[in-house]
Amino acid sequence: MEFWIASGGLLLVVVLYDLIQTKHAILRNFPLVGHLRYLLESVGPELRQYIVTSNDEELPFSRDQRRWVYSSAKKQNNYSGFGTDNDLERSNNYLIIKHHTLGPSVEPRHDEMYPLPCAKVLGGPRGRRDAFRPRSVVNISGMSFGSLSSAAVQAMNRGAAIAGCLHNTGEGGVSPHHLHGGDLIWQLGTGYFGARASDGAFDRDACVQGVQDHPVRAIEIKLSQGAKPGLGGVLPGEKVSAEISRIRGVPMGQTVISPPGHRSFSTVDEMLDFVEDLADATGVPVGIKSAVGQLEFWTELADRMASEERGVDYIAIDGGEGGTGAAPFAFSDHVALPFKVGFSRVYRIFAERGVHHDVVWVGSGKLGFPETGLLAFCLGADMIAVGREAMMAVGCIQAQRCHTGHCPTGVATQNKWLVRGLDPTHKGARLANYIVTLRKELTRLSHACGCLHPALLTAEHMEILDGNFGSRPVSEVFGYEPGWELCSQPDLAKVERLMGS
Repeated sequence: MEFWIASGGLLLVVVLYDLIQTKHAILRNFPLVGHLRYLLESVGPELRQYIVTSNDEELPFSRDQRRWVYSSAKKQNNYSGFGTDNDLERSNNYLIIKHHTLGPSVEPRHDEMYPLPCAKVLGGPRGRRDAFRPRSVVNISGMSFGSLSSAAVQAMNRGAAIAGCLHNTGEGGVSPHHLHGGDLIWQLGTGYFGARASDGAFDRDACVQGVQDHPVRAIEIKLSQGAKPGLGGVLPGEKVSAEISRIRGVPMGQTVISPPGHRSFSTVDEMLDFVEDLADATGVPVGIKSAVGQLEFWTELADRMASEERGVDYIAIDGGEGGTGAAPFAFSDHVALPFKVGFSRVYRIFAERGVHHDVVWVGSGKLGFPETGLLAFCLGADMIAVGREAMMAVGCIQAQRCHTGHCPTGVATQNKWLVRGLDPTHKGARLANYIVTLRKELTRLSHACGCLHPALLTAEHMEILDGNFGSRPVSEVFGYEPGWELCSQPDLAKVERLMGS
C-alpha cells in the first residue's frame, strides 16, 4: 500500500513540475504522457536499425534535418559521427559544395552572434527614403498571427530582436504579438489585413499609418505563396478567435479565404504604379513575393524595369515545396515550380536584361539548412527567409496538424490550453540560437570556398550529382552565364569592410 501511495505521490510531483516548467511545450500540454516522446527520441538512434524510416526518408523534413534544427536551437552538439549516412554515389540531384583546395584565404571571425549583413542596400537603387542594409541574410518568412499562435508569433519576434534579423508578419497584419523588439516586414496579401477598408479593398491611409505606428522596415506585396499559389490564403475557422476577428476585421469562427488576386491592380503596369505610390507614401522599400508558374509576368516586369524608372525593391521567390499553412493536396503538391527551378528562371530573365543588380533577391522554400541556403546564394539570392524551420526552432515537431487547430506544441493553433505550453521567452532565445547557427554555418562554408561572404559565391561553387557517377556544375544545370549571380561590386566592397571590422 505504501508503495502505491509513494508511486502516486511521485507521479503527482512529476505532473505538477510538467505543468509549471516552461522549457518543453509538449510536457506542459501533456504532463507525464509527454515524457514518452522524449524517451523514444532519446533511444531512436539505437532502435533505428529495427524500424523502417531512415534518417533521410521522412518528409517534409527528415529526421536529420529536424535534429539539426533542434540541436542548433538548444545550443547542443549538432555534429554527426562516423561519416555520412547518405549514399553519395547513387544519390540523384545531390548537392556538393566545392571547397578551396588550399584552405580558406580569409580569417574567420570569432563573434558569438556571427553577424552576416546583406550585400545590398534594400531600396537603395530606387532611392527610397528609408532604404537600409538588412543586418542579417537569414530572416523569418511570412507566417501570420492566426496561422500561428500568439505565443509563437511573440517568440519569433523576440528571437528576431535577439538575432538582429527581420520578421515578416505574414498576411494577417501587424498584431500586438509582433511588437517585442524585432523589426518587421509587413506583408500585404490580397485580403489587405491591417490596411483593409470596410468593403475589403486596400486602405492606403491605414497602411501609411500602420507603417508610422510600427517598426516596419519594408512592405511585401504577396502575389502568391508556395503552399497554395493561385488560390489565395486560407485560415480555417477553428483558428479565427475573437482577437483574430478583431485584428483582421472578419467574422469570428468562420474560415477566412483571401482572394486569389489583388483588387488594387490586375496588370504589371498597375502593380508598378501601386508599388511606387506605396513607396512614396510610406518611405520604406516595397517588394513582391510570389511562387513561379507562367513566366510572362516576370518577362514584362523585367522589361519595364529595364526601360522605366519604376520597379520593385526586392523579389522574394517562394518554391512550390514551401508552405506553412493549410492547402488542398493538388495545390500543395503540384502547383508552382520548386525553388531551384523557379528562382533560376526568374533570375535569368532579369540578368539577361541587366537589371538583376537593382533588386534584392530573397529565396524561400526549405532553405533553412546550410547546404540548401548556400545553393540559394550560388543562384543569386541576397537573403533567405525561413518558415517551417523557424517553427521547429520554437517547438514544432512536424505533427502536421497545422490545418486542424490542434497543434500539440502550441505553435500553429489558437487553442488556449495548447498555446500556454509555449513560453515565448524560452522559445525566442531558441529561435535566435538557430538563426545565429545558420549564419555561422553559411559563413564557414563560404570561407571553405575561399569567399568572405555568401554573396561572393557563384554557381561554379557547387555541383549536382546525377546518381550515375557523374555531376554537373550548378551554372550548367540552370543555364547561368559567368558573373550573373554576383551582386554589384561597390556594395561588396562595403560589405567586406563591414565584415572585416
